[in-house]
Amino acid sequence: MNAHPERSIAAACEDRLERHGDTHLGNGYTRSPQEAQAQYAMMLELIRENSGPVTVLDFGCGLAHLFDHIKARPELAHLDYTGVDLSEKYLELARLRQPGARLMRLNILEDDSQLPVFDYVIMNGVFNYRGAISRGEMVSYWQRLLRVAFAHCRKGLAFNAMSKLVDWERDDLFHLSLDEVAAFVGPNLSRHFVIRHDYPAYEFTTYVYRSATQL
Repeated sequence: MNAHPERSIAAACEDRLERHGDTHLGNGYTRSPQEAQAQYAMMLELIRENSGPVTVLDFGCGLAHLFDHIKARPELAHLDYTGVDLSEKYLELARLRQPGARLMRLNILEDDSQLPVFDYVIMNGVFNYRGAISRGEMVSYWQRLLRVAFAHCRKGLAFNAMSKLVDWERDDLFHLSLDEVAAFVGPNLSRHFVIRHDYPAYEFTTYVYRSATQL
């Protein structure tokens, strides 16, 4: 039994960073920088406000590439960014490349008392990889982490995972069915959610809102 799946996942990510450095590959994307930018844009479509300030937590921020994406787009200037990650290796490099970013090292499954509440929480790529973690343990981890993260958002949360609507499933990735998502998110987080399965990657993204007025 893996008592700390978050540490196993962080170690695998650090290995990828060691091999690929400050690139889209080092930050978890397998195909192209364009794929990464498209994913950042879609995760931020969770946010409906076009004026602010709006506080955003990039959970599992890695190299803070989402902050790059935000800074490069004037229409996103109202977003107030904070990044949090478990890996000091990622954060050390993120601080060097983005010295003005607000970045925190926390394991919120152990202690979330130091994590503020934000308008929105983005969890991009946090649940795609599972490695040698059993599927049952990964489901439990996904549920526990979503509960804690959702407690730290005022308005909404976005997360993604690998789809089961594929020709084949990779054993080292975390494939979730849409029914599993609905069965957990609806009763435990909010019944106001949107599942997006309308883009080329073999995954889907879920937006979870606290109220219907945010849809």
